Amino acid sequence: MTTTVIPEGKLTSPPQKHVNSDRLVAENRLGRRLVAPAVIMMLLVTAYPMIQALYLSLYRYRLTAPDDKTFVGLGNYATILTDSLFWKDTLNTVIIMVVTVAVELVIGFAFAMVMHRIIFARGLMRTSILIPYGIITVVSAFAWQFIFSINNGWVNSWFDWLPGISATTNWYGDHWHAMFAIMVSEIWKTTPFMALLLLAGLSQISEDMIEAAKVDGATATQRLFKVILPNMKAAIMVAVLFRALDAFRIFDNIFIMTRGAQNTESSSFLSYRQSIEQMQLGLGSALSVLLFLTVLLLAWLIVKTFRVDLSTARGEG
Repeated sequence: MTTTVIPEGKLTSPPQKHVNSDRLVAENRLGRRLVAPAVIMMLLVTAYPMIQALYLSLYRYRLTAPDDKTFVGLGNYATILTDSLFWKDTLNTVIIMVVTVAVELVIGFAFAMVMHRIIFARGLMRTSILIPYGIITVVSAFAWQFIFSINNGWVNSWFDWLPGISATTNWYGDHWHAMFAIMVSEIWKTTPFMALLLLAGLSQISEDMIEAAKVDGATATQRLFKVILPNMKAAIMVAVLFRALDAFRIFDNIFIMTRGAQNTESSSFLSYRQSIEQMQLGLGSALSVLLFLTVLLLAWLIVKTFRVDLSTARGEG
């Protein structure tokens, strides 16, 4: 091996950037062409409602007085951002999102490991785990509303041996009990989706790497944290991203189980109440725009936090 000596004072050219192969370029071009029709259709369907919401957010406008439309500029946004109710509902939404996504990530990973490792009745096991996700959210919310009912539910009678739970525990009587019931219903419904995404990540891990770690004397815990989880980083990011965005827009469970009572409103429920119940389309549209911007910011933060190069994860780099 020879070493090239660069004379002192000589300029050197910058290192060459990685050049994609012709096949990779062609695949990327084909991918853009395949996705383009769906993107165009999505923009056509969503562009008008988004523009209309942005337009209405600049006006003080109630549907009960259609002729009384007053331009207020950013006044609706100032009203919302200075109202304590907005920040309370945002805090509720963040708590629900953080708790449910964290619990679903742990339970979903355990389910994914079971579905990945099980040898007998694999199809039956996977189907059983995914059943909750196939149930309509409204139906699931009604079921959990009944389960936590103080009169007809079975939670109090089954778990009265736990501290804080008795036959007279009213799950909808205060804020934290109601929030707990909402989060349990959300976790039960959407954990299978998290497990499905994590299972896809587990399937991409080579068994040779795990066997090599075993040969090197790595324990089960070391294999989990040094081999399995690092190689699942892309799948974990996608799972957390999808579920966090979905959890931040939670509406159905709250609407069915509490209707926002006991200070359990979410940001989406507040937007619904302003637009549909009170018919204040200006304030409701401004809330919708803020919710949309918050979801975009949340997605950006999650992607930046994980710092996953998806092209490298696919083996293209």
